[in-house]
Amino acid sequence: MQPSISESPFGQLPDGRAVTQYTLTNANGMIVKILDLGGIITEIHVPDRDGKVTDVVCSFDDVAAYLGESHYFGALIGRYGNRIANASFTLDGTQYQLDVNNGANHLHGGVDGFHRRLWAAESFNTPKSAGLILTYLSADGEQGYPGNLETTVIYELRADNELRIAFHAITDRATPVNLTNHAYFNLAGGGDILGHELTIHADRYTPIDAVQIPLGDLPPVAGTPFDFQTPHAIGARIDADDEQIRNGFGYDHNFVLAKKTEGALELAARVREPASGRVLEVWTQEPGVQFYSGNFLGDSVQGKGRIYGHRSAFCLEPQHFPDSPNRPAYPSTILRPGEEYTTVMAYKFTTE
Repeated sequence: MQPSISESPFGQLPDGRAVTQYTLTNANGMIVKILDLGGIITEIHVPDRDGKVTDVVCSFDDVAAYLGESHYFGALIGRYGNRIANASFTLDGTQYQLDVNNGANHLHGGVDGFHRRLWAAESFNTPKSAGLILTYLSADGEQGYPGNLETTVIYELRADNELRIAFHAITDRATPVNLTNHAYFNLAGGGDILGHELTIHADRYTPIDAVQIPLGDLPPVAGTPFDFQTPHAIGARIDADDEQIRNGFGYDHNFVLAKKTEGALELAARVREPASGRVLEVWTQEPGVQFYSGNFLGDSVQGKGRIYGHRSAFCLEPQHFPDSPNRPAYPSTILRPGEEYTTVMAYKFTTE
């Protein structure tokens, strides 16, 4: 079987524009489906240790659900992944007010962030991969951000069951940029994710306050429920008597990766589902990864004939740190004219 990509209709936006779903298949029969709406990953079909293929991501059935309270299922996130305190920041002496969509704060680019935008799409094939190039111009002032931001995201399904995502952006005014993907995984294909065994190559993390804004310090994970330097079941300490667990309603924290080389594409996290033998590796060039344990999912969240209940999926979102525009001590997320934002992440699937 040769790698291939095909397309099919996926409904319409309220203004009548068509939404298209692209199906990427590799030589092993792994299948990934992606929308030009929000770059949303709607399906990832991978085998278990016995060769049984199952869809391992959460998604919805129609456009209306993605335009509603979507939980950012599978979507591209921008201009800024994670939270910005008080939905504002000051850059070069000017204060910018962003869209307020998470209490008093700004989350994942705002109500109409990249996850709700229709991207221009172009498919491609190579002898060993199938891919999709998405482009979008985020206009000056969109959701409160300065500058026209030209963004390109390339999804590529490779022969080794790796889905690689490359991000590129340029701007005509200085602006914060922190792009990622927000796929929700359940490697068993159903049930909760508490028995999934997680490793995160991080020795520090960013504690948060009661509204999930970083406190500013980067303490060690050692001796806390946040130590995933060796494999632990996600559910082993998820309800620990710990202030940080309470503030996140479980895990919803940025982990500071122990990078061997700054900016290199390195393994950030590994998840193993014991019953199926499926393994997910998350690779990134970013300095951090947000681990979210599906704490805000519930019985009202439904798709694909399933109820996505409490902690029925997890996210591992490569990123710079939350609230970086307001935290000079954190790695900078400011992109300036003449510079190019580039970062690569990958989801790689194996079995054992």
